[in-house]
Formats: sequence, C-alpha cells, structure tokens
Amino acid sequence: MLFSWDLLLTGFVDALTWSNLFWAFVGCLVGTLIGVLPGIGPSAGIAILLPMTTMIPPTSGIIMMAAIYYGAMYGGSTTAIVVNIPGEASSVPTCIDGYEMAKQGRAGAALGISAISSFVAGTLGLVGLTFFAPLLANFALAFGPPEYFALMFMGLSLVISLSGRALLKGMIATSIGLLSSLIGQNPLTGAARLTFGVVDLMAGLNFISIIIGLFAVSEVMINVERAATHIYGTKIRGWMPTWAEIRQCGWTMVRSSGIGFFLGLLPGCAPAVTTFIAYDVEKRVSKTPERFGKGAIEGVAAPEGANNATSSAGFVPLFAFGLPTGPALAVLMGGLMMYGLQPGPMLFQTNPQFVWAVIASMYIGNVILLVMNLPLVGFWARIALIPFPVLGPLIILCSVIGAYSIRFMLFDVWVALLFGVVGYAMRKLHFPIAPLVLATVLAQMLETSLQQSLLISQGSWLIFFNRPIAGFFMALALASIARGIWIQVRSHAPEIAIDDADV
Repeated sequence: MLFSWDLLLTGFVDALTWSNLFWAFVGCLVGTLIGVLPGIGPSAGIAILLPMTTMIPPTSGIIMMAAIYYGAMYGGSTTAIVVNIPGEASSVPTCIDGYEMAKQGRAGAALGISAISSFVAGTLGLVGLTFFAPLLANFALAFGPPEYFALMFMGLSLVISLSGRALLKGMIATSIGLLSSLIGQNPLTGAARLTFGVVDLMAGLNFISIIIGLFAVSEVMINVERAATHIYGTKIRGWMPTWAEIRQCGWTMVRSSGIGFFLGLLPGCAPAVTTFIAYDVEKRVSKTPERFGKGAIEGVAAPEGANNATSSAGFVPLFAFGLPTGPALAVLMGGLMMYGLQPGPMLFQTNPQFVWAVIASMYIGNVILLVMNLPLVGFWARIALIPFPVLGPLIILCSVIGAYSIRFMLFDVWVALLFGVVGYAMRKLHFPIAPLVLATVLAQMLETSLQQSLLISQGSWLIFFNRPIAGFFMALALASIARGIWIQVRSHAPEIAIDDADV
C-alpha cells in the first residue's frame, strides 16, 4: 500500500458526491441507533443490512457499512451514560463515570465529551490509517499466541485497579466471570465442560447477555425496590461540557487514541479490551485518581476515545492483509468479497479509487457523527426525565429483545435475567461488577492463546518470557499486580467496597 496525495484527494472527490454523502449519513444514523440498542451490535447490524447494499453501487455500499460500524461504536455510550445500560461491551467502562455524571445532573456534559472524544480519536486513528498503514500492519503480524496471552493477562491484571480497595470481592467477581466463560465447549478440543447434559449450554454463555443482565436488569430491580419515580432525581445541569473540561480532557483524548489505535491493530483485540485499558491508564496517570468512579469526565473521554480509535485501526490489517480484527470487520470483509473485491495488498493496486474513497468517507463520517450527535445530546439526556414506571418496562423490553437478537435463542434471555439477579445481589453486597465483566470479555482469548502457546512450546511456560513482546507485556502485568498488592498492604485499610454505582 503506497500513500499518494493525488489518490487521497481523488478519494475525497468521490466521497463528497451527493449519493455517497447520503449513504454515509444513513450509515451513521443506523449505526448510532444500533449502538444505542443493547445487544444488537455492529456485526448483526451490518449482516442484516448487507443484502440491501446490493441495490446500490459498491463504493456507496461499503461506505454505508463502514459508517454503521463506527456509528455503532459511538452509539453504545448513550444508554451507558443516561441509564447505566451499555449498548456494547466496550461501553462498560463508560458507565463507571458517565452514569455518575448523569446522576449529578451532568448527562449532557458526559454525552458531549463522549462525542468530542470519539471525533478526535476517530480522526487521529484515520490519520494513522492513511499515512502509516504498511508499517503498522507489520506490527500486527508480529503477534502470535504467546504475545496475545501476555496482552490478555496484562488486561486481566486491571482487575486490581477496578476493584479499588475491595480486592477480595474483586477477585471473587473475576472468578465468577472466568467460571461462566468455561461453560460450553473447549475452544481447541471441542470437549464439553460444565454443561451437565444441557444442550443449550454447549454453545456457552454469551457475554453480551451477561452484561445486559448485570447492568440493565439489575438496575431496574434496584429502582423497583426503592420505589423510584425517576431513574435519578437530580435536575439536569447544562447540556454541554465547558471549555475548561474539554481542555482538561485534551491529553486524555490523545492517550486513549494511541492505546486504542495500536491495540486495535491486533486481530481479536476487541474494543472492549482497549477501553478497559485506556480507562485504567487514565486513572493511573491522573493526579486525582480518587475522582474516578465518582463522575470524572476523563473517565468518559478515555474509553470513548479508545473505542473509536480501535474501530479506525481495524481497517489497517483489513485493507493491507485481508485480516479482519473482529466479527464486525469480518462481516464487512464479506461485503467486500460480495462485490468481487479481495482485501489485501493487491486491493490498493487494483482498486485504488475505491479504497481511498472509503478512507476519505470515514473522515467525513466522523464529522457527520459529531454534527448529528451533539444536537441530540439534550434529547438523549431527557430520557432520564421519563417516569420510571414507564421507563423501567421499556428497559426490560429492550433488554429482552437485545439478548434474544444476539443468537436468536430464548436461552440467552434466561441468561440475561439470571445475571440480572446476580448483578442485583452483587450490588446489595457491594461487590464490584466491572472485574466480572472484564474477566468475561477476556476469558475466551486468554484460554485459546494459552492452549496454543503451550502446544507450540510443548508445555514450557518460558515461552511467555523469552519472546520480547510477550516478555514485555508479562513484565507490565506482574508489575501491575505487585503494585496493586503493595498498595493494599501499605494502606492497612479495612476492605471498603465501592458503592453500587461504581459498577
């Protein structure tokens, strides 16, 4: 892939035609709605709309599908902030501080900084895609199973940070997450585990159902118990973040863009992983980390920035090598092949006009998302004003539809309801929920890469330490664990759980 200003300008000319602008707008709108609804996700959204794209030109079709993808990345933050229901797993870290801001009457400011951070990170990610794709694509190829395991292990070490002072409860929550991920078939051998002869359990527990239950269903149960008239009673204060807050989040956006973009180059490294890491990094570098979990605006900007940077980065290995980094991009790749376009190095040689038009359209799509969503901030924030006797049943209805739409299995709905009870119990007993979610998200790739690595090394664990990249991530993980334990020992403080709002 060779960069050329002429090709990029030609791409902008193509992307700015009325028809392509229209389909980019449609994609952004549909993607935002898909992101708002829990459970549907960009993969299902693109797959459902894929047949419709056969009726429009190939470039317009791919522009629309790409816009659905990064539009959904943004939309997931809306319900996470306003009603504490993450539309996607990647929006879970956004709940932590976003919902706290909403309860303080600052839902508009949280939604505004989410849109701005998404725009900045998405644009910076596109700059990386435009100018450095060949170099960065080779970075992705340097990762094998040992490097993936070390990276996932480092991600799991964030449990200590997410648990606060309730480390023991955080470890128990992590164990529940890992145990629930073991249900089903062994990813390598196919052997059944913990299924107890129940056929539905053979497919395993989908982590989206688990998240819907832990957040949406348990939220409704908590509000029913306290006979709430509104999901939170605080008056809305302001619709947008102040300039001081935007400046305060400046470096947060840059850091989260870098984390999201570089980790987003790796196949399988989902936005859910990068958003947790970006949130944790921001908490660690902050001079006032005690604000995190209580409505810190940087706690919203960091995961939302990483989320969108990850979505931009995923196009680097897709276009350069034909290597999708996640399910949504795999469906998008199917769309490319449906049009007779084979992603890979030759795509840039044989169809440069198409590729650069799509890349240029993504710059425009980011602007469309910003322009479209900032005026809607007030509309989304007003959801909180709906009386709870009306809003509660709507949340349950959306949760049931979202859980069922993942695999069209009634079993997933029961899983969501069961984990709703689990989430309710955890909140009442002051267990942090975020470690459980993180463990659920990481478990499958952690297990797969561990088994593959041990097969490669014939059972030797040294493979995680004698390869430079794997060794680097293992050292970071062990240092993170040691630091967390040291802080716990030094504080000599009784175990204090974060409150139920701190997820």
